[in-house]
Amino acid sequence: MSGFLAGLCIAVLPLLAAGFWLGRRTARPENLGGLGTPVEHATFETLHTASLAAPPLRAGLTGETARKSARRLRTLLGTDALCLTDQDTVLAWDGLGEHHRTEIMERLGSPLETGRGEAFRLKCEEPDCSLRWAVVAPLTVDDRVHGALVACAPRESAVLVRAAGEVARWVSVQLELADLDQSRTRLIEAEIKALRAQISPHFIFNSLAVIASFVRTDPERARELLLEFADFTRYSFRRHGDFTTLADELHAIDHYLALVRARFGDRLSVTLQIAPEVLPVALPFLCLQPLVENAVKHGLEGKTDKSHISITAQDAGAEALVVIEDNGTGMDPDRLRRILAGEVSPSGGIGLSNVDDRLRQVYGDEYGLVIETAVGAGMKITARLPKYQPGVHSAGPLPRE
Repeated sequence: MSGFLAGLCIAVLPLLAAGFWLGRRTARPENLGGLGTPVEHATFETLHTASLAAPPLRAGLTGETARKSARRLRTLLGTDALCLTDQDTVLAWDGLGEHHRTEIMERLGSPLETGRGEAFRLKCEEPDCSLRWAVVAPLTVDDRVHGALVACAPRESAVLVRAAGEVARWVSVQLELADLDQSRTRLIEAEIKALRAQISPHFIFNSLAVIASFVRTDPERARELLLEFADFTRYSFRRHGDFTTLADELHAIDHYLALVRARFGDRLSVTLQIAPEVLPVALPFLCLQPLVENAVKHGLEGKTDKSHISITAQDAGAEALVVIEDNGTGMDPDRLRRILAGEVSPSGGIGLSNVDDRLRQVYGDEYGLVIETAVGAGMKITARLPKYQPGVHSAGPLPRE
């Protein structure tokens, strides 16, 4: 979908440039100086203006985003006035003749219902108003009309009709991208909720049982474990942003492992090797803990001898490299592939597919989990985390209650 939208944007831009150039030639001729041919000059200005108009529209169609983008869109068309509307009202007006708001909304019934653009003559009794024609181009996302772009001019122009339609199509693409961004955000939130739900009830029951076993024999130890349990659950169920830092995630993992070690004692050993310079790296919330829980499960399941888990986080230039490895029962690689593809229930791989999907959504497909395993050979999971990614910022330390 994103490739199609990018291709559509590229296809539309030359048409925008041609419309922009013709409109500017008709409205306000300019001295092009040494910037090349008129078409080259128009293309450059179109790309620059479009790049300024796009960011507000990527937040959706609201009064604020319409106001921020209307002036740039009017510049693209070279027209005297432009307004953006939703289904019910004018969201923003830029240029002359703002007194035409009511008249325009009264004429939008058919375009908003059918999704087809049209042009009509404006009625005006204001002696100083030069606007005589309005061109309406609906804004559609997934075949649903969200509003309209209306360009107003002193005279009827076939060029303006064509250009307004192309600009409206470009705006619709930005709104569709905004819709996709919002869908991705909702998906990430749903997946975080799913991960929280996957925190094993058995783990909670067993942790409380272990704490209870120390209440009489070692009250201080019971108190320490109760605090570990409280801190772990508080972090896991927090509502404080979609991203956290590697330091906070590792801190939560340390609480989790303290409870696991209290239950299994010498049967489980853990080695951590963390480079201090990667601790501030931001990453999706609850991204590593499920991988460690998976290592614990496979490291202890069906084994009577000691199990070992190692967790390393290294500086790899522009990335942080996190590796979680256990010497447990491992998994059949074909079954792992089907789990990651969502073809089978991940009963043996807690959160693996969930974490893999989230990493790909946030960073791109090249940042999915790399998992090495075989039956009886343990499992090694590698996660690459870019030190900087647009939109990935930690919400800061968890506030104390």
